Amino acid sequence: RGYDRATFRSDLLAGLTTAVMLIPQAMGYAMLAGLPPIIGLYASLLPLVVYALFGTSRQLAVGPVAMVSLLVAAGVGAVAEPGSSSFVAYAIMLSLGVGIIQTGMGLLRLGFLVNFLSHPVISGFTSAAALIIGFSQLKHVLGVDIARSHHIHTILLSAIQRASEIHLVTLAIGLGALIALVALKRFAPMFPRALAVVVASTLLVWGLDLHESGVGIVGAVPEGLPSLALPAFDFTVMKELLPVALTISLVGFMESIAVAKRYARDNRYEVDANRELIGLGLANVAGAFSQAYPVTGGFSRTAVNAQAGAKTGVAAIITAVAVGVTLLLLTPLFYFLPKAVLAAIILAAVFGLIDVAEVAHLWKVKRSDLLALVVTFVATLSLGIEQGIAVGVAVSLLTLVLRTTRPHVAELGRLPGTGHYRNVDRFPEAEREPGVLALRLDAQIYFGNVNFLKERLDELEARRDEPLKVVVIDASGVNQVDASAEVAFREILDGYRRRGIALRLANVKGPVRDVFARSGFTDEIGPEAFFMSVEDAIDAVTDPSASAAAPVSSGSRQAA
Repeated sequence: RGYDRATFRSDLLAGLTTAVMLIPQAMGYAMLAGLPPIIGLYASLLPLVVYALFGTSRQLAVGPVAMVSLLVAAGVGAVAEPGSSSFVAYAIMLSLGVGIIQTGMGLLRLGFLVNFLSHPVISGFTSAAALIIGFSQLKHVLGVDIARSHHIHTILLSAIQRASEIHLVTLAIGLGALIALVALKRFAPMFPRALAVVVASTLLVWGLDLHESGVGIVGAVPEGLPSLALPAFDFTVMKELLPVALTISLVGFMESIAVAKRYARDNRYEVDANRELIGLGLANVAGAFSQAYPVTGGFSRTAVNAQAGAKTGVAAIITAVAVGVTLLLLTPLFYFLPKAVLAAIILAAVFGLIDVAEVAHLWKVKRSDLLALVVTFVATLSLGIEQGIAVGVAVSLLTLVLRTTRPHVAELGRLPGTGHYRNVDRFPEAEREPGVLALRLDAQIYFGNVNFLKERLDELEARRDEPLKVVVIDASGVNQVDASAEVAFREILDGYRRRGIALRLANVKGPVRDVFARSGFTDEIGPEAFFMSVEDAIDAVTDPSASAAAPVSSGSRQAA
């Protein structure tokens, strides 16, 4: 269907609704990143338009987000003093670096790389980051100058040491705003709570002259649209920022693609991971040319955008137009906005990132995954954001390696009165055939697990009291074998033959048969050793007269 008036009305409402949420959030997230609030508004302008043109999600709300803002603060803070002009310049340069990396990854079709971060690892990282983000805002809520750090214990110690200096009026404003945001989310979820809190607190500070008594305010915000210019580029500094640029590229894409896929599924369309990378990359490149810091798709704003009825990327363009109007006409109104309120907006937004439910879920379902979550969580809190995500990647890869190098191997027995064979450990009534060891492999076989497979075969054989006549391997769970696996099968075959034991293979998939045929293993074991089912393979041993037609040939039928 073409773009019609009804669709435009939906996009218009969604775009304006999202803008109401985005404007105060963007200013708060810029403050979290160590940048002037205006940079958050700049990041909510051109990047939104570019993503709408090149991205594939119709509902994704791109802009500043808490996680990326924290990473910017950590990365750029290592090479420049937060709040300085060089800090701002390097944050803008970082946006260019992130954009180039994401665009390059998309063009090279590397979107699959985020699959190396498991959900438990992501949950552990985001929960820890949410705590770090929350504690980093204490200085604005308490109204005291707390040591800047990405370690919670350092922030807490500094806060305790300066407890006597807490500015009670600032604390009251911050806590009041936070309570209002949480309550409105609970009882009036569609109400523009962030805007309401911003307006109310700004009027309060202005009317009572609270800024004169020490309440921190945003102050003068430059009017007008950002000028388009080539960002300053320092190769030496960019080399130092490369690790954080890579981290933001992956974490930002991970957050964005997760929410994009969810709303694409709800609205029955598909998003392309590689095109998403290109869309986000070009958005960040455009941001760098318009004085913005790195952006990505956000969970909460996308939810609001979708609930408000966004149908196409036009909604994002309308949001950008609303931000542009704000920059042109409304920035003087932000002068008396308390920083404690922006901190409260950040705190309210990151509460949802702490995933306690996932901990309880993994405790019941898979405790090894819970261990991965805890390790990543602790590493992020104790070592820092960048190191935490590195540990998370390492934990994900280690988990993958451990699971593939120790695949599940089940001994099979026949269920009484049937031709079905099942795992004897799960079905105690399953009967082992005398002189037959039947087992099922439940993973691809490759160089990393062939030795484990041999050891498991020896272990299962040692359990049997009677001498074996035949070993039947159900390969229905094996979709790939490599050269090392093919050599291992030859060694297994030779070992059994020397002891007078036959080897039979059942349910071998086409790709595996192809490898066996090309390597000559099929000729060595003989095509008569391949069977369509475990039952056929065992019947060929226990009742040869009933299975004359059971073996399959090496023709086209077997390449299923």
